[in-house]
Amino acid sequence: MEIYGRFWIKKESKNYLGIGRIELLKGIKQTGSISQAAKAMHMSYKAAWDNIDAINNLSSKKLVKKIIGGHSGGGTILTDEGNIAIEAFDELEMAKRAFCDYFNGTNNLQDLKTKALKLQEIINQK
Repeated sequence: MEIYGRFWIKKESKNYLGIGRIELLKGIKQTGSISQAAKAMHMSYKAAWDNIDAINNLSSKKLVKKIIGGHSGGGTILTDEGNIAIEAFDELEMAKRAFCDYFNGTNNLQDLKTKALKLQEIINQK
């Protein structure tokens, strides 16, 4: 058997961060542009902006900041909080992969149950 999973981080019962929003943040970090990041993801600018707006509104500190003016016309940057969001989510992804790897290769449902109970026991001891 192989185990797969995806997760969202919710805040105030609303979707806050997930793999798509993190990829958008990474694209903004790389390009300095919401438009270019959206284009790379085959996402409309409006959808990208709506996602960034939702993230910023749910966060206690903004993750993305617009830069106005300058010789290149401005752009968009990640704040320190935006960089922390990427790092934290990447760490959660690695933990999720380790979780899935723990169960991968399980031969039957009884073994899956046994492993799940064992993992719960380990986690609950901490």
